[in-house]
Amino acid sequence: MTSRIKTNPAEVAAARPSRTASGQLRSTASAAAAMFMVGTLAAVSGVIGTYPVYGGQALRYALAAVILLAVARARGLGPVRLGAAGWALLGLLSLTGLVIFNVCVIEAARASSPSLVGTIVGTVPLALAVLGPLTRPAGGAGRGRSPSPRVIGAAVVVVAGATLATGLGSGNLPGLMWSLGALACEVCFSLLALPLLPTLGAIRVSAYSAALAVPFLLVMGAIVDGGAMLRMPTAAEALGLGYLAVIVTTVAFFLWYTALPRLGADRAGLFAGMIPVGAIVTTLVLGLGTPSAADLAGAAVVIAGLALGLRTGSR
Repeated sequence: MTSRIKTNPAEVAAARPSRTASGQLRSTASAAAAMFMVGTLAAVSGVIGTYPVYGGQALRYALAAVILLAVARARGLGPVRLGAAGWALLGLLSLTGLVIFNVCVIEAARASSPSLVGTIVGTVPLALAVLGPLTRPAGGAGRGRSPSPRVIGAAVVVVAGATLATGLGSGNLPGLMWSLGALACEVCFSLLALPLLPTLGAIRVSAYSAALAVPFLLVMGAIVDGGAMLRMPTAAEALGLGYLAVIVTTVAFFLWYTALPRLGADRAGLFAGMIPVGAIVTTLVLGLGTPSAADLAGAAVVIAGLALGLRTGSR
């Protein structure tokens, strides 16, 4: 079944790989900023730690979807008629990359420690370095290419730095299994979006995936928490939920989905190493702790890995 989509030339152009130096610079800046913002999630989540998890996530994604849909309307991105295959792919992206990912992270942290989750999810660059090139290009034509040895080597360096910054911590089998689930969902968040971005663009992919996550989370919240899944948040909780909706979801999703097709999944995946860097900086800014020597060393290794992976063949 074919899709009938009202496209925007700027959105379509943004989904094409950029070959210019300025385009590459914008893409790398977008990817770095997006993953840095995601890294602030852990520290800010402490502010809403007592709010019902599924209800809070539903509020977060609902607010983000409203903002993104308003931006899409303001930019003249009209309604979309997707075929069954397109909606199924969007639903799978939302269910895995947003909903199940959050469930896995929450359950893994409960079963073992947040550091174990951070370490396992920190291997995303390596996973995307291997799997990303094998997927069909964003334009939808042709076959995937072989993984770049340089990018794989850089991904290993980034993973090592993320592991050093996060620390292996204490873990157990349930925590490990939930963490591996989170890793798989984080990979889906990027790979499932690639076929959708050329026609939908970053704004609509972000908006639709966030909107589809809301009913999933409400059903899960009703099963787990019943009528207690939603309540009036305190002032601090409202600020925390607003930050997650606006910065970690609306802005970070848009920046990530803008950079992803331009850099390719393998090179963009390297920037997942910025997550622990964002966590370190946020912890310091909020006065929740002081970075250790291992934190700073890990951040330095991550930056070195990024520099290695983003080098062009002629430089």
